[in-house]
Amino acid sequence: MNSTVIKILLFLLFSVAGTAQELLPFVENYSKSNYQGDNQIWNVTQGTDKAMYFANNHYLLRYNGVVWEKYNLPNKTIIRSIMADSNKIYSGSYKEFGYWTREKGVMNYTSLSQDKNVFAENENEEIWKIFKVKETIYFQSFNEIFALRNGVISKTKFPFLISYCFIVDDQIYVASVESGVFIFTDKKFIPVKGWEVLKHNVVHSIEKHQNEIYIFTQRSGIFVSVDGKLSPWKNSLNNLLKTGTINVAKFIKKNKLAIGTGSKGVFIVDLNTNEYQTIDRNNVLMNNSVLSIAVDQENDLWLGLDNGISHIEVNSPISIFYDNTGVLGSVYDVAPTPKGYLIASNHGIFEYKNRSFSLLPNTQGQAWDISEIDSKYLIGHNSGTFLYQNEQLSLLNSINGGWNLTKSAINNTYFQANYTGISIYNRFENFSQNVLVSDLVKPIKYVAQNKKNELWAADNYKGLYRILYDDNYKTKTIENITQLSKIKNDFGVIIFEFRNEILFLIDNTWYTYNSILNKLEENKLFNTNFKNCTDIVAIDSSQFIVLKEGILYYILAQKNTFIWNIIQEKYYKGKLINDYLKIFKNKENYLLNLDDGFISLELKHRETVKTPILIDAFANGIAITTNEKIGFNSEVNFNIISNLYGSRKPNLFYTINNAQDFILVKNGRIFLSNLISGNQKLEIFSNDGSKYQKLKEYNFLIGQPWYFSLWMIVLYVLVSGSILFLYYKWNKMRYIQKLLLQEEELKHQKTILEMELKAEHELNTQEYEKHILELELQTKSSEVAGKSLSIAKQSEMIENIQSILDKEADINKIKSEIRKAIKINSVNKHEWEIFETNLNQIHSDFIIKLSQRFPVLTSKDIKLCIYLKMNLSSKEIAPLMNISFRGVELQRYRLRKKLELVQEESLSKFLLTL
Repeated sequence: MNSTVIKILLFLLFSVAGTAQELLPFVENYSKSNYQGDNQIWNVTQGTDKAMYFANNHYLLRYNGVVWEKYNLPNKTIIRSIMADSNKIYSGSYKEFGYWTREKGVMNYTSLSQDKNVFAENENEEIWKIFKVKETIYFQSFNEIFALRNGVISKTKFPFLISYCFIVDDQIYVASVESGVFIFTDKKFIPVKGWEVLKHNVVHSIEKHQNEIYIFTQRSGIFVSVDGKLSPWKNSLNNLLKTGTINVAKFIKKNKLAIGTGSKGVFIVDLNTNEYQTIDRNNVLMNNSVLSIAVDQENDLWLGLDNGISHIEVNSPISIFYDNTGVLGSVYDVAPTPKGYLIASNHGIFEYKNRSFSLLPNTQGQAWDISEIDSKYLIGHNSGTFLYQNEQLSLLNSINGGWNLTKSAINNTYFQANYTGISIYNRFENFSQNVLVSDLVKPIKYVAQNKKNELWAADNYKGLYRILYDDNYKTKTIENITQLSKIKNDFGVIIFEFRNEILFLIDNTWYTYNSILNKLEENKLFNTNFKNCTDIVAIDSSQFIVLKEGILYYILAQKNTFIWNIIQEKYYKGKLINDYLKIFKNKENYLLNLDDGFISLELKHRETVKTPILIDAFANGIAITTNEKIGFNSEVNFNIISNLYGSRKPNLFYTINNAQDFILVKNGRIFLSNLISGNQKLEIFSNDGSKYQKLKEYNFLIGQPWYFSLWMIVLYVLVSGSILFLYYKWNKMRYIQKLLLQEEELKHQKTILEMELKAEHELNTQEYEKHILELELQTKSSEVAGKSLSIAKQSEMIENIQSILDKEADINKIKSEIRKAIKINSVNKHEWEIFETNLNQIHSDFIIKLSQRFPVLTSKDIKLCIYLKMNLSSKEIAPLMNISFRGVELQRYRLRKKLELVQEESLSKFLLTL
């Protein structure tokens, strides 16, 4: 099979699969997983408290826009019908009807039929509808009708089997199954004239609109009664409805009609144009079987389905183009055409017209961008750039991947960022003529120009470039400005043009170019107002869209003031394509791309209306009132209820304890934990884009922790008192012990002092005795010294005598001289003995040590040691020992051997160490 045939088959496939897609109202679906109830929703009503109530088989459901609640009847029977009146919600069930009231945050049921013999024992009646006419409330089954007036219940049996009763101009119309429609008055049933055609037709709704009565039959379509004449509804939809089983119908604002069917979903008919929209499972509805319809105070629809609930914002300025088939894929851009839309997606280029869309031939693949210029559309595609004109598509060039097309701020030149660089379209009337910026062959994501021959380009991955070129588009220089500015993290640079100024968003910081310094510098205005934005897209010179923390904001610039308007997250949550946010103006609306279609927004700054809100507070799951005291470390949950469900639902902010930061209230809930003890203040604000307006204040008190409770404080006092008392007793005991210890210590000190005194006395005595001994020793030493001197004199005398003998020859003269010398130097024997005794006493310690260490020493050796210790020379020792000089030397030699001294060791020094 050749490629042409494949392309034709793909085209046909996409064309067929793309039928029945259109801009539809925004729909919120609620399944059993949301409300935790049963499948069928038999009836829907809105209470005077603005909460929505649902008859959900065994449950009465309540939804305030934040929290779902569910309640059972005491007898656990199925609830088929409900109606709100005053502060009551009436409900009907199997052989049971009554009303619910709300007290202390809980719905309580009161039976009206129990114990009043309202139902016969053999009857199996269920109340399928409840309605009010003037001051009477009616409860209708298929066989009987019960009237409640002034607390009294009366009943009337139908003479035939009916479908339902309907109210038109305060009259009760009863639709029988076989006999047509009757007016019920004074317990009588009067057939409506001219409506005989309705016999054998099951009527499921009768509504009056603009003086015409519409009758909605189950399988015969819609009839209209004008001035009593009944005729089929003249609308092409009527034949389709005959096969769809009409279950319920309701006229809504702006001359529209909602028709709920049993198998084809709901139809929204514009009676001004006779055009209709189908909302079913093929696009967004969860279930095609619509059992009930209600209109809330915002004129939006609530559908009770065979399995779930749907909220349709038919009165919202926001519409959605859904594609649940997956054929369209992720939408990267969308542009309106005279007959529909052009859609650029990752599956190709699609054309939407005549309520169906189709893939344009040869455009399979990734399409990025659509730009309209004088009724011509340039489409950037993975395969090149296409031109769409007069409903015809042609390939303009094969330059791959046209991400963005930007018009120069100074002339009619257009720049296209693509996979391989930048294309320049200088003559926009003939887009086939274009040139490429040379020397820059890389994927470029954004391009901008506000100065002649200068171009700014942001790399798809990393880097910002300044390109200078001449009038012939020849590149002169290319500078990497982020590198020159020393910006390290320059991934994903975004270029944004604002009032002829080019700004650069790099790593969550805004920069502008300083041409004098040739580098980027931070922009104070945008960094103050748009810090931490992740994406931004311009609408015009004073309007743009900002994406911050996953929330879209519509920004209106007034001089240097920016008015912020939040676009509710529910319209695009989880559907934005990262880094590919596109906005396209469509008359008064703006088209925003999503990953499964696109959204049509009415972007207008609206003054915020001060909406009354309610605050339901719960501590650990238990309802609390304002100024109530709750336990410490409790988790406090707040439900912020605005009583609005559609596009008018305000975006609210809160602060806690006068904090400076305003925090967005998400999904109407606030969770607070780890609060400190004391008074707490929660404040709720709305925001008009420029300032915050206080709406509500809620005060509550966090109690002290258990360890600071009264009983614990008493316990602390008792424990502290006990501790202080014990401490006092213990301290007193310690004081007594200290006194005893001090007394013992004094005694001990006295004893020690006495011992010290005694010891000191003994020491003094010893010192005295030592002193005496030292004196004696000194005396002995003096005596020894004297004796030594005496001996020396004797030695000298002997020498003199020897000298006399040598000199003189006369014997008589010799005798005379000798006698004279002896007389002068005479030493007695007693003095010598005293000398030796003193010598031994003085050196007694030395003699003992020497004798103990060297027992081989003789007394003569010891005497020699003493003389040597006294540092006497051999010459001086010789006369003392009465030996010759050589005898002393010989004695010294023998002593060295006995002392075992080596040759290098001094004998005198050795003896001094002992």
